[in-house]
Amino acid sequence: MDYAFDFALVVETFPILMRGFLVTLELWLPSLAIGLAAGLVLALARLSRSRLLRGGSLVYIELFRDTPVLIQLIWFYYAFPILIGVQLSPFTAALLGLALNTSAYGAEIFRGGIQSIARGQWEGGKALGMRHADVLRRIILPQVFKLMLPAFTNRAVEVAKMSSLASVLSVHELMYQGRLLSSTYYRPFEILTTVAVVYFVLIYPATFLSMTLERRMAGKG
Repeated sequence: MDYAFDFALVVETFPILMRGFLVTLELWLPSLAIGLAAGLVLALARLSRSRLLRGGSLVYIELFRDTPVLIQLIWFYYAFPILIGVQLSPFTAALLGLALNTSAYGAEIFRGGIQSIARGQWEGGKALGMRHADVLRRIILPQVFKLMLPAFTNRAVEVAKMSSLASVLSVHELMYQGRLLSSTYYRPFEILTTVAVVYFVLIYPATFLSMTLERRMAGKG
């Protein structure tokens, strides 16, 4: 096969891909932060004494975990506006879908972490006169964040990968720009290979960090 890789095309199109990369970051980081914050609230609801809170949060979590992310993004863009009477922008719909999906998985990470803490630590905090919320904030959650850091890092990696699905909604992120440039220049090999390399550079450090943390925690165990 006689094929010459066009490095000049990569150099020419790289600034456009970097604009898409910045949009990817704008989509990835807020959706991750919002999702994990909401996940903590959901985890507390799952552990609540209220049957209504436990049941409602369980339905929410399973709904987002057991349906494809792509369907969720499309639903928030095309169907959700029918309910609220306001048309969302492609970026907002993608951000909302990714954040809510992340919250469902984040809830299970938090719940597992909280339940792994010895019950005696709750009782010890209360014996010192601390309120339930204070025990959670000052004793339990710091340990949960440390204990579940590999899981949080893995979730960050997954959200970064899922952000490419926003291209289906015409969000001008990295994958969208790659597809557009491929069809414009008819050189998909160069363009999409560059896109893959950029994603690798973005995601691999988090993957490496997760593996390192898992090995260290396994060694301590």
